This record gives sequence, structure tokens and C-alpha cells, in this order.
Amino acid sequence: MPPSPIRKLVPFADAAKKRGTKVYHLNIGQPDIETPQVILDAVRHTDMKVLEYSPSAGFESYRKKLAEYYVRNGIDVTPANIIVTTGGSEAIMFAIMSCLDPGDEMIIPEPFYANYNGFSTSSGVKVVPIPSGIETGFALPPISDFEKAITPRTKAIMICNPNNPTGYLYSAEELNVLKDICLKYDLFLFSDEAYREFCYDGRKHISALSIPGLENNAILLDTISKRYSACGGRIGAFVARNREVIDAAMKFAQARLSPPTFAQILGEAAVDLPADYFDEVHAEYTSRRDLLIKRLNAMEGVTCPNPGGAFYAIAALPVDDSERFCQWLLESFSHEGATVMMAPAAGFYATPGKGRNEVRLAYVLNTEAINKAMDCLEAALHEYNKITAHRPVSEQSHA
Repeated sequence: MPPSPIRKLVPFADAAKKRGTKVYHLNIGQPDIETPQVILDAVRHTDMKVLEYSPSAGFESYRKKLAEYYVRNGIDVTPANIIVTTGGSEAIMFAIMSCLDPGDEMIIPEPFYANYNGFSTSSGVKVVPIPSGIETGFALPPISDFEKAITPRTKAIMICNPNNPTGYLYSAEELNVLKDICLKYDLFLFSDEAYREFCYDGRKHISALSIPGLENNAILLDTISKRYSACGGRIGAFVARNREVIDAAMKFAQARLSPPTFAQILGEAAVDLPADYFDEVHAEYTSRRDLLIKRLNAMEGVTCPNPGGAFYAIAALPVDDSERFCQWLLESFSHEGATVMMAPAAGFYATPGKGRNEVRLAYVLNTEAINKAMDCLEAALHEYNKITAHRPVSEQSHA
């Protein structure tokens, strides 16, 4: 199993905190937005004598609410099309294990959410990366790149829309390109839509499951974690109109017995939040994004595209090796008693050598904290590059 690029530097962050250094966590998508009180109260006020298993597909009442939510978002499904999962992670695993056999191949535009690699590894599935680049803002690669990668073992394409780790939001034109490829080669399209509500600059999210013609090919993977700032709830959804796919996934759902009961209660209450709930949240993330991107691109040698969605950005830094730099930030650097933690981007690529000078930043902290984190980063880049300028060539990265 590959290590998580998001979490593997945690021991260094813990050590920095023990030394008294404040660490600004931009490494992980853990929002500081408060979880809505009403959905926490739904759990607190539950009158339950026995904490029983739920049905393997999840409570019917919750699946009915989810179906209503999807229909409001232009996704025409019924409760029978939905399996409630233990987080979005389990939905991803169900998709891979239901639709691919060991030795099959799954195409993913890279950089991609690192756990896709881990889930594929644990399922015996081969990830075939299609590189996208920072110079295009991580737009969908040309259709010819996909076609060159397709073999008789190719069974699926995986996308995250809006994207983690890049923040890229796929357009209708790009999704239709993917539709054409999937129909031409009879492939599944796994669409991770965990950040559906987080789209900026007036742009709207388009679900793969709302595209005519993909009814049997598209599988929607979802979670409440980011939508309602409820990452610890561990409730997601596997959504498909293809009956055979649902039947296959149900075998895995039955094998793990049932999703968590209390979190389903929380999720069901969340569907009833007022329509304007996301207005304030959306405005807050927009201001955070705008500040982060402005600060990054004002730094000498730093390049960062403007994300269209989610709450992540990938930046290219003027460093020899971002993993070494991120570890150095935690081990050896502080600015006014603080430092910043980021995720080295190489862990979001499957192609060796890619992303060696890039980092992923999650703008999940308030604007004051982001400003202070950027002060740390700017000071760190100056100091680090003075150090590396005097480092022997044998110690420098050749990437």
C-alpha cells in the first residue's frame, strides 16, 4: 500500500507542536467551518433503546431523502439506485471491486486523489495515469491521450469533479468527451463528486449521472464529509442506475453489514437544511481561495492556477524537492513561532518524477490563518533556497 501524502508527515508536525511551534494545517481537507448545529442535535436527541444494525443499503428513510436531494440537483434517481456507504472511501472501493477484476485497468487523469491508488492496489487493479499539467490549469487531457492508454483490460475511467487535489472543475464539453470515450469503448465512468457544492465564479457543477446516454456507465461516488463539514461522520453514497452494478455492490455492502447508524441520522437531517445554508459557506470559501491564490502568485517563482471548485490548489514552488521542503518546514523552520504544513504533490501522481516541485494546499482555514500561513511560506522559501544554494550537488534532487 502506498503511504498517504496527506498524512505521512504528521509525526513531524506533532514533533513541531511539542516544541511549541504553531502549525498551520493546509495539508488536509479538514474544514474549520462549524458543522450545522441542527444536524448534530438530530443525533443528540435520538431516543434509541438498542443501537441496531441498519439495512446493508442504509435506512430507507435516508435513501429517500438522498434521492430527493439528487433530483433537486438534476440527477434523476430513486432510493433503489442508492447504497449508503461508510464514507466516500467505501463508495470508491465498492465501485472498483464491483466493476473491475484483479488485473483490470482504470484510467485516471493525474494528479488525482491519492487514495484512488491505495484502493486500486488493495483490489489488484492497475491505475493508468493520463497526465494533466499546471500549465493548462489541470484541464482534461486530449481524447487522443485516453485512446492511446486503452487496452483490452481497461474497464473504467475515474474522475473527481470538482477535483481533489487541483480544484479543477470539468466543463460540459469535457464531460461529453469522457462520455464519448466511455460509450465507444464500453467503459464505466466513476465520478467522485464530493465537492459538488463548491464551485466558483458563477460556474455550475454537472454530474456524470445527469448526462444522457451514460445511464448504464456512470457511477456517482459521494459523501457528506465536505458538504456539511462532517468529515468524522463517515457517511457516503454509491449511486448507479445500472441494476447489475447495484446488485454487485450490494454483495460488498452485505459483507460489511451496515453503514453507521448515528451518522445516517445526521445525514438525513442535513438534507433538510435550508436552501440558503451554502450561501455563507460558499462566500467564505471564495474569499479564502481568492486570498490564497493572490498570495501564492505574488511570491517569487511560485505558480498556482485559479481553482474552479473544491477547496484545494496545487502550486509549483521554486524548490528542488517539495517533499524534502515540506519536511524541512516542520523539522527546522519557524517564522514568528509558526510554520505551515502542506502535502507534497508527488504523492498525487502515479507517473514517477511528476509533481516533485509541487504542493497541494487546502484552503480550509480562515483568512487570517491563511495570511499568516502564507507569511510563513514566503519566509521559508527565501531561507530554504539560501540553504540549498550551498548544498553539495550530490545532495540535491535531480528531478
